[in-house]
Amino acid sequence: MTDRRIDTLTDLPADTAQAVLDLIAGAAAADGQPAVSEQGRLHVRGGGREGVRHLLLYSGDELAGYGQIEESDPVEAPAAEFVVRPEHRLHGHGRALGDTLLAATGRRLRVWAHGGHPAARHLSVLLGLKLFRELRQLRMPLDGPLPEPVLPEGVTVRAFRPGQDDADWLALNAAAFAHHPEQGSLTQRDLADRMAEPWFDPAGFFLAFRGSALVGFHWTKVHADLGLGEVYVVGVAPTEQGNGLGRALTTIGLRHLAARGLPGVLLYVDADNPAALSVYERLGFSTYEVDLMYRSET
Repeated sequence: MTDRRIDTLTDLPADTAQAVLDLIAGAAAADGQPAVSEQGRLHVRGGGREGVRHLLLYSGDELAGYGQIEESDPVEAPAAEFVVRPEHRLHGHGRALGDTLLAATGRRLRVWAHGGHPAARHLSVLLGLKLFRELRQLRMPLDGPLPEPVLPEGVTVRAFRPGQDDADWLALNAAAFAHHPEQGSLTQRDLADRMAEPWFDPAGFFLAFRGSALVGFHWTKVHADLGLGEVYVVGVAPTEQGNGLGRALTTIGLRHLAARGLPGVLLYVDADNPAALSVYERLGFSTYEVDLMYRSET
């Protein structure tokens, strides 16, 4: 059997980072879904990050697998994602990465199975992990009429201004997602990383103001490879929730994406958020696929 080793790093050299990104892309082409999220891929590209560790699995001299641990949630167990190069599967590499991830986190771990990949689900069970979160990807065609947005009285909307609105947006994002650390803990560096991505377009990043106070936003995204738009994130200040601002901002973003000629749009929402699911279903969204998260019992 080929020698297997797993190296753990907190910062990836540029050539290694590119090799990891190539592995992730190759596996996504075979599986139809990236095993490592956008946030995880940004961690690969972005140099050393506090609380992030990279696991590199080599079979001989070839990079055959990759795992990532992120410890940003102050309450929950560390989150992990991992992937094995398709031609190196069925050799125990996934189990080896999973065991190493568990050992590295003191057996306190949450693991994503993006797209509910059968192999990832099976491996999670073998590792003794239990399903506890379901994240749904919803999609909607943009070939029909969209409603006119109805903003609450006194609210105006304009596009995001990079370098000018950063601090206000980060503050509102933290307040709007205070109980959702994955989103609410974004930093200036996280924002800068996303603004440096090829897909970033401030014209599709809508900010809502009441007077001079930022009270809501809808950040849209275009997936050039899919030919689809995305409701990337919608946030509303706690003081404005329940007054229709979220729905109005969502509609503004959808109309923007439709005006670009995109045939459809996607978004992600937790299955245990029935209120949001109901809003999106009334707009015309339906479930396309599901991401599953498993966690250890300890």
